[in-house]
Amino acid sequence: MTAEAGAPPASRRAFLAGTGAAAAGVAAAGLLGGPLTGTARAAGPVCPPGNFAPIPGSALGPPVNADGYFVGQIKGDLYWVTDSFYTAMFLTTRDGVVLVDAPPTIGHNLLRAIGAVTQANGRPSQVTHLVYSHSHADHIGASILFGPDVVRIGHSECRTLLLRDNDPNRPPPDVTFDHHFTLTVGGETLLLDFHGPNHTPDNIFIRAPAQQTLMVVDVIFPGWVPFKQLAVSQDIPDWIQAQDVAMSLPWDTLVAGHLGRLGTRDDAELQIAYVADLQASAQATMASLYPAPFFEQFGNNAWAIFKAYLDAASAQTAAPVTAKYLGNLAAADVFTVDNAFALLEFALRVDGGVLGPFGIHP
Repeated sequence: MTAEAGAPPASRRAFLAGTGAAAAGVAAAGLLGGPLTGTARAAGPVCPPGNFAPIPGSALGPPVNADGYFVGQIKGDLYWVTDSFYTAMFLTTRDGVVLVDAPPTIGHNLLRAIGAVTQANGRPSQVTHLVYSHSHADHIGASILFGPDVVRIGHSECRTLLLRDNDPNRPPPDVTFDHHFTLTVGGETLLLDFHGPNHTPDNIFIRAPAQQTLMVVDVIFPGWVPFKQLAVSQDIPDWIQAQDVAMSLPWDTLVAGHLGRLGTRDDAELQIAYVADLQASAQATMASLYPAPFFEQFGNNAWAIFKAYLDAASAQTAAPVTAKYLGNLAAADVFTVDNAFALLEFALRVDGGVLGPFGIHP
């Protein structure tokens, strides 16, 4: 069994009408290809509502079924499930299922997907272990569906944050670790590693070594530019470094937590290039954009001065990067200005000390 699919519900038909091959468009453009090329249905670009650029077919994954999800085999007993916006991963074993993340938008479809797979492969359907990638509700907010007896596992800081949040839908992990944890269930193994803060203070790397698969959430976005302000990450310099950490690990397939397809090493390299181009453009902007006109325009309104300067700097930084990646990374025109702001304000100015015209006063 490699997938379960059917007719999409009416609410998704427009979005899914142009669902394309996961990497075919990139390869056809002469940019990048990878082992997942051709794993989904080929189609042309899709135009979302509004004045945004078409989405390349290479950015889109397989269509969801009538219940609103797609479940597919990664390798062996490792599977992934998506609703086209979020992704989770699960490992079927002779002693039960190990689930990684429980996005609420997938919700009860997690149970349906696991049931379909285990019915086909003859393994137990009971979820015995639930690994949290990090504490955010959009990725683990359906944890409550798996009851009080499932063993929840996460970083020690994840437990601290969830105790603070006191969300009944996100019970804190029962088993925690600080640096490394090896989870073996029914002869199958996941390696959990913490490489420091990045998107959040508790975001971990989950690797299935036998299946050559890495799951790291909110760090790499296969086929798309990163979400707004570099995934609204809490530590931008270390979020950037986390991309390189991912590339230092052995894997062929990436489960990224967002969007509707799996990723490849080529996808990660393309995002790294995008972020590097943003950094270079931001540095050039800091060296060239003079703030005096903004002071003259807004007088003693300090916040207006900074807003106008940062808005102008973000737009100037984003312009050449948007032009370069439009058509190669989905939504380059949607979030590149926001991503430029995060680089300017945090990676360069606040954390990096690249102050440009706001350096030490003479």
